[in-house]
Amino acid sequence: MIEWVSVSSGARPVPRPVATPLVWAAAFGGALVLVALLNSVVGTDRPGLALAVLSLLAALLGLCARFTAAPGTALLCWLFLNGFAIPPAGILTWVAHRDTFWLTCLLVAALVGTALARLLHARAAYRRLTGDTGSGALEPGDAQYDT
Repeated sequence: MIEWVSVSSGARPVPRPVATPLVWAAAFGGALVLVALLNSVVGTDRPGLALAVLSLLAALLGLCARFTAAPGTALLCWLFLNGFAIPPAGILTWVAHRDTFWLTCLLVAALVGTALARLLHARAAYRRLTGDTGSGALEPGDAQYDT
């Protein structure tokens, strides 16, 4: 017999992602702080390091975001990377191959973070819903130890 259960009531097996405006606010603030920190410690002559740090930020923000937040997160990180992490600071420029690569890296990082979070949440939810399926029987090759 089939039992119908409302999915929306009770405990949710998969946590809800954070609202997109909050993720974008975190991307704005995080990118601002990270670029300012990198500029004061390393300088503006190492955009590769800034790209790696901002990609890590985008991936970490993707862990708690929806897929629809990824393009905005990548764009906000790119704005700080382009505007303040490379000379001349404070001026947005567009160099087609470089900036396309940077935007792609940041977008992929945000999407990978989001996909990884969805995969881990789905796996954890599956384990919570199925419970322990072990029957206690030994498989061939298992050793039994008496204590």
